[in-house]
This record gives sequence, C-alpha cells and structure tokens, in this order.
Amino acid sequence: MPPMRRGPAGAKVEHPFRILKRVFQTIFKVHPVALFVVFALIIGASLCSTLAISMVQRIVDPMVNYLKANESFVGFDFMNVLIPVFFMIGLFILVSILNYSYARIMMNVSQDTLKYIRDHLFSHMETLPLRYFDTRTTGAIMSLYTNDVDALRQMLSQSIPQMLSSIFTIIFVLIMMIIYSPLLTLVTILFTLVLVFATRFLTKRSGVFFLKQQRDLSRINGFCEETFEGQKVVKVFNHEEKAKEEFENINLALEKSNYFANMFSANVGPVANNIGYLSFAVTAILGALIYLYSPTILGITMTLSIGALQAYLVYTKNFSMPISQLSNQVNFIMMALAGAKRIFDVMDEASEVDDGDVSLVNIKSEEELIECEEHTGHWAWKKERDGNVELIPLKGDVRFFGVDFGYEENQIVLHDISLYAEAGQKIAFVGATGAGKTTITNLINRFYDVQDGKIRYDGININHIKKRDLRKSLGMVLQDTHLFTGTIAENIAYGKKNASKEEIINAARLANADSFIERLPQGYDTIITGDGENLSQGQRQLLSIARAALIDPPVLILDEATSSIDTWTESLVQKGMDSLMKGRTVFVIAHRLSTVRNSNAIMVLEHGRIIERGNHESLLEQKGKYYQLYTGAFELE
Repeated sequence: MPPMRRGPAGAKVEHPFRILKRVFQTIFKVHPVALFVVFALIIGASLCSTLAISMVQRIVDPMVNYLKANESFVGFDFMNVLIPVFFMIGLFILVSILNYSYARIMMNVSQDTLKYIRDHLFSHMETLPLRYFDTRTTGAIMSLYTNDVDALRQMLSQSIPQMLSSIFTIIFVLIMMIIYSPLLTLVTILFTLVLVFATRFLTKRSGVFFLKQQRDLSRINGFCEETFEGQKVVKVFNHEEKAKEEFENINLALEKSNYFANMFSANVGPVANNIGYLSFAVTAILGALIYLYSPTILGITMTLSIGALQAYLVYTKNFSMPISQLSNQVNFIMMALAGAKRIFDVMDEASEVDDGDVSLVNIKSEEELIECEEHTGHWAWKKERDGNVELIPLKGDVRFFGVDFGYEENQIVLHDISLYAEAGQKIAFVGATGAGKTTITNLINRFYDVQDGKIRYDGININHIKKRDLRKSLGMVLQDTHLFTGTIAENIAYGKKNASKEEIINAARLANADSFIERLPQGYDTIITGDGENLSQGQRQLLSIARAALIDPPVLILDEATSSIDTWTESLVQKGMDSLMKGRTVFVIAHRLSTVRNSNAIMVLEHGRIIERGNHESLLEQKGKYYQLYTGAFELE
C-alpha cells in the first residue's frame, strides 16, 4: 500500500518579491494592456489629487493679503478665489472618476487572473503523478482553491491598487513638499523614517505569522475533511472525544498564529497614525515659526506664506496617510503571497513523466491488422520507428521479470517479483494486508515506475507504452468506490463519454446492477451526490463494476472488488463477473475464496515477496501459507 498521507516536510523559502514578480507575470499573460491602463489611471488620480491640494495656497493667500491691507473684504474680487475653488472641485471629481475606473478594471483583471490560475492549477494537478496525492490530504489540496486563491483575490483587487496609489501619491506629494519648504520636508522625512522602521518591525513579524496562519488553516481544513468523510468510523470506534481533542489542538495552533498575525498587524495602523499626528504637530509649529520670524539658516532666509503653510500641512497628512495605508496593505500582501507561494509550488511540481511512443489503436480483427476508427473490440499496439509502422495485436499477455519497487527509494516493498499471465488467464494475489498485492497492480497501470526489473505487456516494455493508452487497455475495479455528482448513467459512462444508453444498460446488466437501478425513483437518471451516499456500499460497488464492463477492456484488475458486497449480492455479482472476465486477462486481489478457486494461478505474497505459487489444488497439497489461510478461515484477510 502507498505510504500514509502527510504534508510536505518543509517548504522552500522564497523571497516575497520573486513571488510578487511571478504574480505580475501571470497578470500580464491574462491582461497585458489592461494593467498598463490601470497604472496610467492610478498615476493620473494621484497627480490630480496632489495638484488639487496646491489650490489651497491660491485660495488662502489672496484673501489673507487683501485682509492685511484693507482690514475687510469690501471690494475684494472673489473671482480670484472662485476659479481655484472650481479648479480644485474639478480635479477631485476627476480623481473620483479615475479611482472608480481603475478599481472597476482591476476587479475584472483580478477575477480573470484568478480564473486563469484556478484553470492552470487544476489542469496541472491532473498531470501530477499519483505519488503527489498519496502524500497530501484532500483538505490541504482544497485549501489551495479556497483560502489561498481568496487571499490572492483580495491582494489583486484591493491591496495592489491601493499600494500603487500610495506609492505614486507619496512621490508626487514629496515633490510638492520640497517645493514648498525643504526644511519642513526634512523634518517630515525624519518622522517618516521612524514610521518606516516601526512598521517594518511589525509587518516583518506579522508576515511570519500570516504564513503560519495559512498553513494552520490548511491543516484544519484537511482534518475536518477527513473527519467528516469518515464520520461513521469515528462513531463506530467512539472516537468523538479524541477527535474533539485533536481538533482543539489544531484549532489552538490556528488561534495562536491568527492572534499574533493580527496583533502585529493591528498595531501598524495606530503606530502609523500616532507618528503621523506627531509629525503634523511638529511641522505645524515649525511652519508657524517660519511664517512669523522668517529665520535665516546656513545663509538662506526661510519664508512661508500662510496659504503655503496650510497646503503643506495638508500634504503632510497626505504623505503620512499613504505610508500608513501601505503598511496596512503589506500585511494582506504577505498573507496573499504566502498563498501564492503554495499555489506556485504546486504548479512547479514535476508532471507525470510519459516517454512512451507505443499507442493503442483499433483494428478490424486479429487476422486483419488494419487500423480503423470504429470500435471493433479488437486492439493493437502501434509502434512507429524510423518511419516504419508495426501493429502488434493486443492479447493481454503481462509478465514481470525480477521487479523491485519501493514508494520511497530506500524502502523497498516488492522484492524480485517474477510472474506471468498469458492472454485470457486469471491470476489471483493473496496475502496479509501490506504484503504488496495492490502495489503490483499499481505497477501494471504505471501509477508508479519500478526501481529495478521489467514489466512486459504483449512483449513490449510498458515504459515504452504511452500511459494514457496503457491505462485505456486496463479495466480496474477498486475496493474503494468513487462515484461523482451526476446521474447513474453518467457514472457508468465515466470512462466512455460517448456511450449510448443501450451500451450503459447492457454494462449494468452484465454487472447485475440493472435490477436495483430500475427500482430507483428516476432509474438511470437518478442523481448521485456525496460519493453515492444515497446508495448502499454494495450498490456503489456494482456501479463500479458496470463502469469497468462498459469500456470492455482486454485486461481487468479487480482490487478486492467484491469485498464490500454481502454474500447474497455477491452471488448475483459473481455471474456478471464471470461474464466480464471471460476471454480477458484478469488480475484479482482476492478477498473471498469464491474469487480464488478457479484462478489459473494463485500468488501468495508475504512482506513483498512471492512465497508460494500454483493453482488452488496444488497449493493445498503443499500445505504451506495458502493452506493455513484456507483452512484457518473462510476469508483470506
């Protein structure tokens, strides 16, 4: 059996800017032009907002100067003030339009980008080897599509636009502040440096806990998924209290990482605001002193009008506020980048290697080796070498030659396995759990590749056969049935999407599933949900057998296919199984003696080795392990 599922031992540390760069590269693939438009709109909005504030001086100074000279506003031309006011209002209206425009565009960009990421993530996952899924929980994988993608959504639609807006606002405001008063700007920059160091200290620590929070969230999703899926087992073994305890421990870890992430994150805003208020107060006092006394510093006389001072103070607020916003967004960006890293790590996983060049084709008959499009029930292996095409009839002859295999390279679980199954023979594997029975069938399918030795299929090394074509020639009925949301008919036709209703019904009859399907409210159109929870375990297994019957494979693998069926149901299924196995090469992982007795050969496995082989009668005569199993209990397991 494959190793127990577990999370990755450790994650490769990658610089956040590299991950962010990759996110932007992904956006450019989806919306290259739109992103430049967004940049232009953000720059335009920041520039217009900065210019609007400069109108404060043009409004205040004429009024102050006139009031100083005349002690009243009698005779004052208010048009000199109204023009800058209307100009300011117009700029702010334009800012609102630009902000709305880039937010709307960025929303579309983010949704399209996330769809692109989900599509490519799912497509790539379909190319990954079975080993990847054996070592990860379903909940952890699902967390990629929910928590991690949602964190990316918030970053793309809100955090990145806000971050860019803050950066450009800081640049434009800083330029205007220097123009108004280099001295006050120097003071503001000193406070800003304090603000940057303080927020960097907090965000660095919150980033660590946000990353841990995402991992803990993945753990809790995985635990909940496994627990609720196996709720019957939980209750049967009175494991409720232990499950609660385990959940509380995982939930406690999530609470701690969440607490510290948000504790450091929540302090960024207040710290930034307080430093901003202090900077505003200090610059206001210094600005007032410059306005009143016009001091000379380093031979330069400092002057500042009251209107310029007011504009500068507004700029001070507009300078510190984007820095505070930037600091707040950094936390969300760090959390999103943690999710993005997990997504990109999956996308960087190596796809299943398939270096085969032999394909499976339909032929007219074994006598007429002529390739054809229609399904005739006859197949051949097509080898193309140096421009020559050779068709080898598919007979179902499978042979193992000295095969060694381990799920981990340094832990071999199969040792020197040699066996053969001639076309049409039935080979059974028996032995204790963990002896290596399922592993052998996994190697036939090339779910895993052998470490040493060879497996030949009709004389062809299976490493030379394209995996898709290899698996197309193999029908497999698993002990654990998996049904999908859809109708009964759709589930039977899972391996043959263009199957007719007649073909589906015939396959169901062959597996003796037709009788219970006809009794269902909607018959073959009955909707299955929740992996077939509205069906009994035996009925689900019958559908799994019907699914294999429909594809009409030349080689059949039955992995304890009747283990979940009661004795009465098995008697019905066995007839269908006998019809299904007729004329095919069959590998059976045996659970009950009824599926073993009539095998051409029985392989008895122990600790990954074949310790006995022969037919039922010869093995009984040897009075070895098989004899002990046979005489000790009805069931072999």
